[in-house]
Amino acid sequence: MSIQIEQLEAQHYEAVRAIYLEGISTDNATFEVMAPDWAEWDKKHFPHSRLVAIRGKSIVGWAALTPVSERCAYGGVAEVSIYLTISATGRGIGTQLMNALIDVSEKNGIWTLQSGIFPENESSIKLHLKTGFRMVGYRERIGILHGHWRNTVLMERRSPKVGTKH
Repeated sequence: MSIQIEQLEAQHYEAVRAIYLEGISTDNATFEVMAPDWAEWDKKHFPHSRLVAIRGKSIVGWAALTPVSERCAYGGVAEVSIYLTISATGRGIGTQLMNALIDVSEKNGIWTLQSGIFPENESSIKLHLKTGFRMVGYRERIGILHGHWRNTVLMERRSPKVGTKH
């Protein structure tokens, strides 16, 4: 079955939130322990670069960008969030979704994408490497989740199209 990638809209958020909660429940997707309501989620993410992956009539994944800083020098740097339902993993959907996110981010002037990933989340690390990200660091004891220190792998992708001239 083919996958459609569409702009993530408010009416998609119930399914997006369910996928986010599924990721949260793994304890290897995010430091978050609760999924926000639509208003809070909407406020944190860029209005562009928000996508859903649809298989048949079901949303099976989503991706979105958040700014890393309010300082204008970092205006083209964004943090990636990408989540798939468990049933959608291993089918190339994450690659399609990430490539679409990269494309729309570049169309909106984003020159650097970054992700902080738990080292245990090997599938996410592989997805990022496959789509042009590189490991730029390892952050030890960067945050606490459920009373335990967690490490993250810092990954980055520089656009070959945006931000090449100053």
